[in-house]
Amino acid sequence: MDDWGAAPGAVRLPDGRVVRGTAVRRPRGDVPAPDFAVYLLGKDPRITAWPSRWVRWPDFRLPASTDEAVAALREAHDRAATERVEVACGGGIGRTGTAIAVLAVMSGVDPAEAVDWVRASYHRRAVETRRQRRWIAIATRP
Repeated sequence: MDDWGAAPGAVRLPDGRVVRGTAVRRPRGDVPAPDFAVYLLGKDPRITAWPSRWVRWPDFRLPASTDEAVAALREAHDRAATERVEVACGGGIGRTGTAIAVLAVMSGVDPAEAVDWVRASYHRRAVETRRQRRWIAIATRP
């Protein structure tokens, strides 16, 4: 996976997998293309340059379907074991941070600690709303 862990926004999860959080509005620059991406947006971004999944998730809200969002994040977590995985929303903070918090729980972080973990490991303002914070507990129930 070359130097994916050094890419801007890259986060090493507790189980050693690396995912990159970013914003679709941010220029890609020299960052290599992902092998797989999950886009958390209100509208389909129609990105076809690499395999991806779109989760309908309007800004400052929750995903339209928790089941679909969790399935996409499970696939991202599985693929991150051997592939470059990227998670992105419009600004790269709220929805992306919420998704990375769920990935952290999948990697072993206690759900009650997930928001603090993602704020320390990814972005200090990750998980922007109380609803997003509550959704992490819902999405990570066994």
